[in-house]
Amino acid sequence: MNKYESVVIVNPNLEEESIKALINKFSDLINTDGKVDSVEEMGKRKLAYEIKRQKEGFYIVTKFEAKPELIAELERNYRITDEVMKFMVVKEEE
Repeated sequence: MNKYESVVIVNPNLEEESIKALINKFSDLINTDGKVDSVEEMGKRKLAYEIKRQKEGFYIVTKFEAKPELIAELERNYRITDEVMKFMVVKEEE
């Protein structure tokens, strides 16, 4: 299994319970075929440019181990989740 880091920017207008639900949803997806090492909620940050007419975003950084096949499924879920404005998954070097 490889180590990855995922950065997700979600809509800043979401309630805290909705953000927790999103984190749990993505963590459960990763845990089906991998292992979540840590989830860091970085909070609201000003964006460099507007995304979906928002000037701020709520940042979530997840570090995890998974097989490469899981990344495609995770990114597909990010794309179809309306609350997710931007995302990026990066493989960490050993």
